Amino acid sequence: MKTNRRDFIKTAAAGAAGLGLAASLPGYLYANTGNELFFKISISQFSFASQFWTKQLDPLDFAAKSKELGISGLDYCSMFFADRAKDTVFLNELKKRAADNGSYNLRIMIDGEGVLGDLNETVRLKAVENHYKWIDAAATLGCPMIRVNVEGDGAPADVANSAVDSLGRLVAYGSKQNIDVIVENHVGISCNAGWLAGVMKQVNSPHCGTLADFGNFCINRTKPEIRDIAGYMKTKCLEEYDRYKGITELMPFAKGVHAKSHLFNAAGDDIETDFYRMFKIIKNSGFKGWVSVEYEGGLFKMYTKDSKYLDDYAGVTATKNLVEKAGAMA
Repeated sequence: MKTNRRDFIKTAAAGAAGLGLAASLPGYLYANTGNELFFKISISQFSFASQFWTKQLDPLDFAAKSKELGISGLDYCSMFFADRAKDTVFLNELKKRAADNGSYNLRIMIDGEGVLGDLNETVRLKAVENHYKWIDAAATLGCPMIRVNVEGDGAPADVANSAVDSLGRLVAYGSKQNIDVIVENHVGISCNAGWLAGVMKQVNSPHCGTLADFGNFCINRTKPEIRDIAGYMKTKCLEEYDRYKGITELMPFAKGVHAKSHLFNAAGDDIETDFYRMFKIIKNSGFKGWVSVEYEGGLFKMYTKDSKYLDDYAGVTATKNLVEKAGAMA
């Protein structure tokens, strides 16, 4: 970064304090433009991944931490309470903390429960069954949806057929509790937005959609030497799907958006993604739902020790400011 990092953090923090909770609510007027936001702002729990994994934050503190940043919509990650999907005492306390902080429980993002596009039917149906408890958890929390991953090894058409069947089963189960099922362009073949859009067309359900992520478009990546987060951080993307084309293809099915960020320039703009272009695409699609801030730089900072990344709090604030600015200018 070309700007002084300490000055940048100070400026970003001051901006967050001045914007307050109103910045995340419908109808908020962005001070620099006078334009009204057409969406609501939420936050991905993964934005605080480095703090959750180092026990600096407890999952129960997510709502309070988000309120400090003026964000009311909560995008939970199952990985931070993976063993408590059936723990109703914990889930009800999580729900209470959200209510106490004036927060809205938006969704649970599910990871690590199996491959929904696996060509082995026995393996795949086990993965489907593994997700049922998270639909139940979402109902307990009052979330209207869960996010799942669809991936698999094999011919794209075959993986798509498997994914369509899995999603159909999850939608059927979720409909009993009014829980929608959405898919993020996240891992493997789902990073090919054209493929994922095709899956959505085949599922053809108002209760199934996409979570369009600005950054997850790597369709060919080097293999990690060690299969963990630290190993993944050392991999490189060899081929990337065009992110603007991808977001355009996913927005007709979108029930949510992830405004992903890692690094900022001196003007406070993301150096990897043109947020202004993205928000024009989003607005043109007619989307009026929740856009989640998902800052990953804090995690990169923890594993790489690279000072160019902001910490979680400053990075989330910078991303939120950019989302508001780009959204108001769209």
